[in-house]
Amino acid sequence: MRLAKLASAFLMLAAATPAALAQDLPNKPIRIVIAFPPGGPTDFVGRLVADKVKDILGQTILIENKPGANGAIGADFVAKSPPDGTTLFLTTVGAVAITPNMRTDLPYDVLRDFAPVTLVVRNTTVVVVRADSSANSTKDLVAMAKAKPGEIPFASTGVGSTTHLALELFSTAAGVKFVHVPYRGAAPALTDLLGGQVQAFSADVPVLMPQIAAGKVRALGAASGQRNPKLPNVSTLAEQGYPDTSSDNWYGLLAPAKTPPAAIAKLHAAFVAAINDPAVKQKLIDSGAVPVADTPEQFGKFLKEELARWGKVVREKGIKEPG
Repeated sequence: MRLAKLASAFLMLAAATPAALAQDLPNKPIRIVIAFPPGGPTDFVGRLVADKVKDILGQTILIENKPGANGAIGADFVAKSPPDGTTLFLTTVGAVAITPNMRTDLPYDVLRDFAPVTLVVRNTTVVVVRADSSANSTKDLVAMAKAKPGEIPFASTGVGSTTHLALELFSTAAGVKFVHVPYRGAAPALTDLLGGQVQAFSADVPVLMPQIAAGKVRALGAASGQRNPKLPNVSTLAEQGYPDTSSDNWYGLLAPAKTPPAAIAKLHAAFVAAINDPAVKQKLIDSGAVPVADTPEQFGKFLKEELARWGKVVREKGIKEPG
């Protein structure tokens, strides 16, 4: 019965005209705010999906990049925007589930100031070393850390990033201590990994895929609940004996709180159709992302769970945002 209802809903969506889909939205451009500079994986996903949504709704979709403060600048802008369905936030886990647990001065409250639309993609976090590293497996890397406790430099994309938290969870599960080396983003961390300044690095598959494909880095394990489709031979850390290490990054779509339910429904239908479009879906998978497209209710529940889960990790590890 549930499958029949879903099939019926998608048939109705396919038959609907752009004008009908957009009738509960103001007739003006829709802005999708992304809290990162152009050219990165979040920007790629946003522009790819937005281009299809534009065709589905028959409305102009604009991408606005508002980087800074670990996503807080973009989040605050959307939280304070008119709740009419024309300003949206394509966020990563950081701005809405990690940063709120590290700061008490945020000008927005995630659960109060946003309305969930849909989870867009999951991005598997993978532990990598340089291709010529003596660590041919995760166990080798752990053995190196045990032989030289507190001496093996392990890079992340910044304090409080998913890659940092992945390192913390992995260290705890393996019973070892690395030297955490935080960078301002993935590019400088990768540069230093390839240059030998750090021994290991964890980041999202879309970030690492070009280097993995080029044979410059070796993937040792996925900090995820499941293997990534683009790296089927890379087992999860849990499969390798390191439980409770799942630290997927994810991108979700939020609207300002008090956006009318009819507008949320129209946006949800359009974005789910875009994410599930065969061409869009394949491009997302090819980039290393895992398409999701769930309901507003499911995403809202997941967001609450992520806030609680990462809050526990931040408190237990004493992680604080740099002053």
